Amino acid sequence: MTGDKPVTLAEVAAQAGVSIATASKALNGRDQVRASTKDRVLQSARELGFTPNALAKGLLSGRSGTVGLVTHDLEGRFSIPILMGVEDAFGAEKTSVFLTDARGDAIRERYQIEALLGRRVDGIIVVGEQTNNRPSISAGIPVPVVYAYAPSDNPADCSVAFDNVGAGRLSVEHLIACGRSRIAIITGDPTYGAAQERAIGAQRALDEAGLKLVGEPTFGTWTESWGRGATRLLMAQHPEVDAILCGSDLIARGVLDALRERGLEVPGDVAVMGHDNWEVLASGARVPLTSVDMNLEQLGRRAATRLAEAIAGNPHAGVDLIEGRVVTRKSTAPLD
Repeated sequence: MTGDKPVTLAEVAAQAGVSIATASKALNGRDQVRASTKDRVLQSARELGFTPNALAKGLLSGRSGTVGLVTHDLEGRFSIPILMGVEDAFGAEKTSVFLTDARGDAIRERYQIEALLGRRVDGIIVVGEQTNNRPSISAGIPVPVVYAYAPSDNPADCSVAFDNVGAGRLSVEHLIACGRSRIAIITGDPTYGAAQERAIGAQRALDEAGLKLVGEPTFGTWTESWGRGATRLLMAQHPEVDAILCGSDLIARGVLDALRERGLEVPGDVAVMGHDNWEVLASGARVPLTSVDMNLEQLGRRAATRLAEAIAGNPHAGVDLIEGRVVTRKSTAPLD
């Protein structure tokens, strides 16, 4: 520092007897500079008290301090908390996030990614609209890519997803702890991995407890009307049911309606449990609904961490699974 004026790169180069370009390479640790020259530049920088600002550091390292985030469900229930987690993580690192919405369209996704690359982003996070595996796009992209919520179908990619099998297990363990033993499952679209995996996890927990599922898992749609209709059929065939595990909170709302129509009390006669912990639905139900929270903000933070590690030269491969947690409300109160 000369007086109150910051030392410039040109001054470091002049004292070391090299060009500004060589001084830049030396300070950035580039291999093109001889060791003796690099030592001389570093010594000059120390003597002069040279500290590059953030922009200069970015130019020297070839990084822009920005990342891109492509979502396929910008208005959706699941993408917003993920985006919040991503922004929280990168905000702590003083990295800016460019947000784009591909709206579930592969062509639009490619266009948005090309636009982000044109802005020289250091990496990209792609947030899917559902939990099924999605096609990988990493091969043609010159920066690291991390997939969030919907994992890549390429095991060499880095993905961060929710543990739906574990969520099914947590649900049944909770219901058993509440004294329930005659448990049925009403869930959503069978083409969704989440529906299948949650049922698998639930069945595993029942097997380990020496219990049998009442009937077979009933698949349908992610709607209240499906929850109502499936419950009417279930209770007509299996009136012994003492707990219904639902694939989503929306389905669970319909289940609650159908049980009330039948004159059954929740949780006195039948406990009801949902998935997703959609606060406005779960807390606002006529019997507040116990549900499994997907920890989506944590998922977003993990995705941001994995991308930052990849940008720093330490990429990960495979799928990181984020565990859920049971949020207990009145719909599953333990039996007396």
